[in-house]
Formats: sequence, C-alpha cells, structure tokens
Amino acid sequence: MNRYPRDMTGYGATPPDARWPGGARIAVQIVLNYEEGGENNILHGDPASEAFLSETVGAVPWPGQRHWNMESVYEYGARAGFWRLHRMLKDLPVTVYGVATALARAPEQVRAMKEARWEIASHGLKWIEHKDMALAEERAQMAEAIRLHAQVTGSRPRGWYTGRTSMNTVRLAAEEGGFAYVADTYADDLPYWMQIAGRDQLIVPYTLDANDMRFATPQGFNSGDQFETYLRDSFDVLHAEGGRMLSIGLHCRLVGRPGRAAALKRALDYMASHEGVWFATREQIADHWAATHPPRHWTRPSDMDREAFVSAFGGIFEHSPWIAERAWALELGPTHDTATGVHSALCRIFRAASEAERLRVLRAHPDLAGKLAQARRLTAESTSEQASAGLDALTDDERDAFTRLNADYMAKHGFPFIIAVRDHDKAGILAAFQRRIGNDNVTEFAEACAQVERIAEFRLRDLLP
Repeated sequence: MNRYPRDMTGYGATPPDARWPGGARIAVQIVLNYEEGGENNILHGDPASEAFLSETVGAVPWPGQRHWNMESVYEYGARAGFWRLHRMLKDLPVTVYGVATALARAPEQVRAMKEARWEIASHGLKWIEHKDMALAEERAQMAEAIRLHAQVTGSRPRGWYTGRTSMNTVRLAAEEGGFAYVADTYADDLPYWMQIAGRDQLIVPYTLDANDMRFATPQGFNSGDQFETYLRDSFDVLHAEGGRMLSIGLHCRLVGRPGRAAALKRALDYMASHEGVWFATREQIADHWAATHPPRHWTRPSDMDREAFVSAFGGIFEHSPWIAERAWALELGPTHDTATGVHSALCRIFRAASEAERLRVLRAHPDLAGKLAQARRLTAESTSEQASAGLDALTDDERDAFTRLNADYMAKHGFPFIIAVRDHDKAGILAAFQRRIGNDNVTEFAEACAQVERIAEFRLRDLLP
C-alpha cells in the first residue's frame, strides 16, 4: 500500500470541547525543564562539551574537552535559577521535565519539587541528541532513565519528553507501556490519541514557541518584555477561543535569570487575573483527557486492504466500484480517515477519468422519481436520498411533470438529471430541473459531475466522521 504516515488534519475545523474542570476556558500548563547536570560533558562520558541553549554566544561542542563557561551557565540554573523559580511557582501546579542523571545530582532540588507537589516527568536519561542513536541503545537508555528516576524521586514517571528526539522516540515511549502521556510533539493545542505499537497512546503536545529557549536562539526573545508579550498574546487568543491548552516552557538557566524572571511573573499574574483559567500539571491534563475523551476506535480507511476499501466505498459513486479501486492505490494516510479525506481521494479518481468513464458514471444514476423508483429497484442510498426530498410521495401531477422532464432531459443530454437532493426540497428540485434542461451539453455535463461529487460527499458523511 502507498501510505503517508503523517496526520495533517488532526481535529480539523471543529476541535472537541475540552470540558476542562470547573468550566474553565483554558488550561495553563507550566513546564520547568531540569537539565543541569545531565547535559553533554566528558565528565558524563560524552565525547564533547554542551553547545545548546545557553548564554554562550556561538557555542560549539569541544571534542574531548570540558567547557568551563558552558558548565558554569548550566550550574547557574541549578544553584540560583531553580530556586528563584521555585519561590515564584511553588504554589502553582508545575510539571518538571527532569533529566534522570540531572535529578540524581540534585537532591535538594528534587526535595523542593516534591514538597511543592510538582509532577516530575522524565526528560530522558541524559540531555543529549538522539537523532542518530541506534534503536536498541535508545530503548536501553529509556529503561535506565525510568529506573534511575524511580530511585531518585520515589516513583516511576507517568509522563515522557525527550526533546532532542529520534524518529523512534515516541514509538519507544508508547511501546514501554507505562506512560499516561508522551509530550514529544508540537502538533496541536489539545491532547490527542495515537495508535502506536498496538496500543492507544495519549499525546499531550509541548511548545517551542511559548518557551524561554527563544532567549538563546537567533531571532528569539532578547528582552523579558518580548517574552511577556508573547505569553500574554498566546493566552488571550486561546482564552478567547475557549477549550484550549497553553503550554509554557521554562529552563532554570534561562528564565531563572533575574532580568527574565520578572517578565514571567507579570505574565502569570496576568493569566491568574482572568476567570476560567485552570492551572494544571500535564499529568492532570492527561488524566482529565483520558477520562473525558477516551480513544475512539473504528476501521480507518487508510488501514483497509483493497478488498475492504472497495467493499466500504465502492458504492459511493453509483454502480462504479472502479473509482474506489483506483483510489485505494493513491497515497493515503491518517488525513484521509474522514469523510472529507475519502471524498478527496475518490473525487481525484473521478476527475482524472476519461470523459467516457465519467459519462458511464452519470448514466449509472437513476431518473428522479422514475420507473426504477416506482419499481423499488433503486440502491438503498438512492432510495433514502429521494425519499428525503419527498420524491417517494408525489401527486399524480408531480409524477407526470417529473416523467416529462426526465424524458426531455435525457433526450437532450444523453444522461439522467442528477442533483444532490439533500440540498433541496421538492420545489427546489423541480425548479433546478426546469432551469438546467436548457443548458448546453458541456455546461450540463460539468454540472452533473459536480452533483455526483456532492452526492458522494453526503454518502460518506453517513459512514465516516
């Protein structure tokens, strides 16, 4: 099968009602990344020094060497930045993304996290890059991170975020089986479910934009005011939309600096001044979502084999299963697992077909209120559609009018009059019949094809979300 694995649709135009506790309009989630002591360092067995997310301008890894300035920047996060943020946030729900080896080197900080009743999720074994790591090695490091995390904190983590991921990370976390949520995605404003490794895995997306890491990136924030404005604007939009989640990413060594911490405090005070705000840990959000929006299971079109796909959708275009047969061979994926997605695939085939093939599709449609209807020989779909507009309950005069129009239309255009009856009532159908019968053949062929596509759309909406 030619399948594209990425989901480019998500919740689409109508996200679900989050139903946050207390009727809140927004869930605000604060993440404090604790990485200090887990970064690249030859002391930790790494080949080079750290070069990521620090005050050190133009930093590059130093192979085989320690980097005194880089180390001291990270040490500031542990020694001073953490405590400044702890004083500011200790009365709020916070999720810590804790690098296991960093937590093991921070007993005072871990104790403070636990006393504040913060959630401590796993941020991996070490704060290093995983993109080139062998699958078996990444799996082993994940297992070791969980083991060490449980030793240091007293319990295994229920959330996972690597950050510097490989293409295997999310699948490995799902396969591990013990995480209430995985956060290694930035794909939505709400949690969502993924089927990975034969199980349902809840994803609680994180953020790289409402994140103090942009103090250490090109074209990022260069003052606290910019960070504050960005957080407030993000909050305002999501609060106005309602039913959304705002994640805020923090790092001890970055926003823990006094010139930035003040901006964070102002932004959080601004959010707290509004009604309908639920400050929550990611674990709380995950538990709420799992209880309120459990995973839904259905046979996804993109997972169907050819026989199942044609069986399900071969009748969408009247008596023309070849359209579904060809559509199955297209590049399909999760974005096609909806009525709109399948409709797009089927219409591509119909539009690409020869004029003779499309004419056969048109001719496969029955007359409106014609002899097949009277003889009860319509397909179930056509029977229901015609009945919805009252075409199964015509007066004698109305039946005579339809019979005459059907004959005149067929004689002129060479195919039956086709209209998506669910868009019309009986009077509207008659009016369209009388208007369109005067069209030239080219115009009417195009209109009939458009109506066939519209009928297909309605039929798919009856079958798929």
